[in-house]
Amino acid sequence: MIDPFYPVVPDSTWVARLVPAGAKFVQLRIKDKSDAELQRQVREARDVCAKHGADLIVNDYWQIAIDEKCTWVHLGQEDLVDADVKAIKRAGLKLGVSTHDHAELEKGLGVDPDYVALGPIWPTALKKMPFEPQGLERIGEWKKLIGGRPLVAIGGLTLDRALQCLKAGADSAAVVGDIVNNPDPIKQATAWIAATRVHA
Repeated sequence: MIDPFYPVVPDSTWVARLVPAGAKFVQLRIKDKSDAELQRQVREARDVCAKHGADLIVNDYWQIAIDEKCTWVHLGQEDLVDADVKAIKRAGLKLGVSTHDHAELEKGLGVDPDYVALGPIWPTALKKMPFEPQGLERIGEWKKLIGGRPLVAIGGLTLDRALQCLKAGADSAAVVGDIVNNPDPIKQATAWIAATRVHA
């Protein structure tokens, strides 16, 4: 299983802050950096996670994840088009995929992922989404469709909403804004860790 608290962060400094505070499953989602900078940040985040017994999930940059001997990669639907999934599996990496509707779920399940993410559960201000909010009911439906795989809920989550997602059947709640935009992110992360692990 994967940890119920799943922060998604924009750079390796966040990994270095959250993992020592108790985060066990952290996604590094970096945008618009050079290859050298991407590699440096992935390596830095990987080392922090290794030191503290946490899992690092590299968003999108699967080749760097392979080169740096990471253990997880996450691919969105657009990334799935270009990614060499066979190379990812050959390298022994575990794979998470994003899904927003039944067609994407079918495509995602076609690569035999290690977890499936469903979103946005609530409206999210972080990026423009062409999809309507899924709502809590869709979590139970997805859980039945994905078999024994863990289900990650994402999109517009606060701690209260995360607990609702876990209660509805999600195994993990992915969060961006409620941590990285919080005035006291470590305190907020600690609250998430305590509440989600009790629930799980």
